Formats: sequence, C-alpha cells, structure tokens
Amino acid sequence: MIMPAKDSLDIGIVVSDIKASLKFYQDTLGLEFVGITPVWFGTMHRLRFGTSDFKLTAPKAVPPRGTIGIENQLGFRYVTFVIKNISQVCSELKAKGIEFTLPETEIRPGVRIAMVKDPDGNIVEFVEQS
Repeated sequence: MIMPAKDSLDIGIVVSDIKASLKFYQDTLGLEFVGITPVWFGTMHRLRFGTSDFKLTAPKAVPPRGTIGIENQLGFRYVTFVIKNISQVCSELKAKGIEFTLPETEIRPGVRIAMVKDPDGNIVEFVEQS
C-alpha cells in the first residue's frame, strides 16, 4: 500500500500549445507559476494549486489528440479543482468566452459543480461544497 508524502496529488498534462495552456491555467484560473524543467520528451512548466503541482508539458513532437469528452474514452478524463467561489469563477470564465461542458449546477444539496474545456479540450471541473 502506498503511503502519502503530502495531502494532494499532482497531475501532468501534455499540451499542444504551451502559451495557450499557460494563459488558461496561470492567467485565467490563477495557478501559481513554480518553474520550468526540461524532460526527455519536452519542457515541463510547473504550476501550483494548493499543495498540488499541475505540470503542463510542451512536447518536442505533438502527439495525436485523443477523443474529447468524459464519456468518450477510457482513462483519466478530467481534473477537479475544489474551490470556495464557484459562481464568481463561472461568471469570470463566461465573460472570457471559455466553453462550458456543464454550466454551474447543484448535483446534490450543498454541492455545486461546473465543467469547462481547456485549450486542448481537456475537461476541467470546479466543485464547491457548502
């Protein structure tokens, strides 16, 4: 059994356009820039959300795109940000023209979610629990 060394998970995403992805995750969502690390297949740009590292990698050669959508393919399908201000975030994203796959919705009492697409079509979920 694995033993956690910190209270969060990190995620790595291979992106087609690092400038567009950094604009979305760093400038639009506000993730903190941590650093750049060369890796064997490209360049990793590390951002931080809480104690999680969000690693965007610009590959040397862009691989083919997978099927977009949560229900269209097996594997890791979306990333979730648990936040405290979902209505504000959704308003700001709508004003910036970000595409929603699920508008702000109460899925059960006290739990609201919304989902958007990042520049590569990856699903980004926001969850607020009261």
